[in-house]
Amino acid sequence: MATTVKAYGVTGPNEQLKPLFIERRAPDDNDVVIDIKYAGVCHSDIHTLRGDWGEIPFPMVVGHEITGVVRSVGKNVTKFKVGQNVGVGTLVNSCRTCENCKDGEEPYCLGNDKLPGYVATYNSKDPKADNTPTAGGYSQMIVVDQDFVLNIPDSMPLDKAAPLLCAGITMYSPLRFWNAGPGKRVAIIGLGGLGHVGVKIAKALGAEVTVLSQSLSKKELGLKLGADQYFATADTQTFETLKGHFDLILSTVSANLDFDQYLSLLRRNGSLVEVGLPEEPMKVHAFSLVLGRRSISGSSVGGLKETQEMIDFCAKHGITADIETIPASYINEAWERVLKSDVRFRFVIDISTL
Repeated sequence: MATTVKAYGVTGPNEQLKPLFIERRAPDDNDVVIDIKYAGVCHSDIHTLRGDWGEIPFPMVVGHEITGVVRSVGKNVTKFKVGQNVGVGTLVNSCRTCENCKDGEEPYCLGNDKLPGYVATYNSKDPKADNTPTAGGYSQMIVVDQDFVLNIPDSMPLDKAAPLLCAGITMYSPLRFWNAGPGKRVAIIGLGGLGHVGVKIAKALGAEVTVLSQSLSKKELGLKLGADQYFATADTQTFETLKGHFDLILSTVSANLDFDQYLSLLRRNGSLVEVGLPEEPMKVHAFSLVLGRRSISGSSVGGLKETQEMIDFCAKHGITADIETIPASYINEAWERVLKSDVRFRFVIDISTL
């Protein structure tokens, strides 16, 4: 039987977020019913509801950095039990039959005849609910197939763990794929919600870590988080000093960068990986790539296995997000502050305030 729950969302374009009610589908035998305790505020939430990435159906509830406690489980569920701390990230289903899904890379799902690709936690058609739109974590409860639920160790506070479900895996996945570790020089562009977690993870992996930020205003914070170096990109001397220095650069910012300038900072065979999703097309001269066998790549979140690996890695190394916990009534103000980069470093909604 479907359940009506409180949520925060919008019912039409250009609206402020407000309290509303949504329907959660009836759980099946493979589902986990989760009482949501915290939901992180991701820039993707804002992009989606403002129509930056295309039209959306209304009403819409966002949020894909979800932590909570298991309320109940279906009879086929073997991975989780009532009362267990769990999390849900950016997707809640995939076809599971394509080569990418079989390789544990569900965010790159190619789809099949029954499902065209992965099902996002919000703003996707849910095949388990007659293809009605999925709704995210700015709500009291969610129903998720057990294969897309993650275990949160008891040692991790649920509020500080929530941003790891998107920000954490967004940084961990490319750091692991490009073999960040001892002897590797990693630069992270931007020290925000993504970047600050990336610094912690890259340092724990054993890499030399440098923050590249527009100014030095967050230098003390960056070094405290574990960065070995911190440079201001507004200073043109930075690009001379660091020329040919890095093996890997992760761009976490949504601003349009001079990619030729940043590619010059890479060593031979180095990669610049975009995770920040700038709105404008990227522009780069071929010689910036050819001279040095450098590359520009992109990376999404990791698959479910890798996400669990990330959570366990962070628990082992004491890594969580630096957060500001807010009541639901403050969401609109928090969004405006996110747009102004006025948060250190991630807002997390206390869902009990709904």
